[in-house]
Amino acid sequence: QRAVSMRYGIRGLTQMVWSWKGHSPASGDVYVFFSKDRKTMKSLKWDGDGFLMYTKRLSQGRFREVLKKGDDGVRRLQWDDFYMLMRGLTPVKVMVENRFRMAVK
Repeated sequence: QRAVSMRYGIRGLTQMVWSWKGHSPASGDVYVFFSKDRKTMKSLKWDGDGFLMYTKRLSQGRFREVLKKGDDGVRRLQWDDFYMLMRGLTPVKVMVENRFRMAVK
């Protein structure tokens, strides 16, 4: 995703989402936008009766680019990944071992 001017408000960001083929800002998805220097992030979400816009500007460091593009050129993330991104954590693959086995009689 290319950088987005952080001067855009709700109207400008919704128009940008409409310009992407097959995407609607009123879908319920959260759309995430980054500034050129990756110090500022804006997210946009339709909550059923209006748009929510969340802005986070880092006092130090930068948001990492941790998402891979899908076949349609869109980067997708789950809520947990979004939360980790906001907290400055880098998602890594975690392997969970099944350590408990119940004896079958």
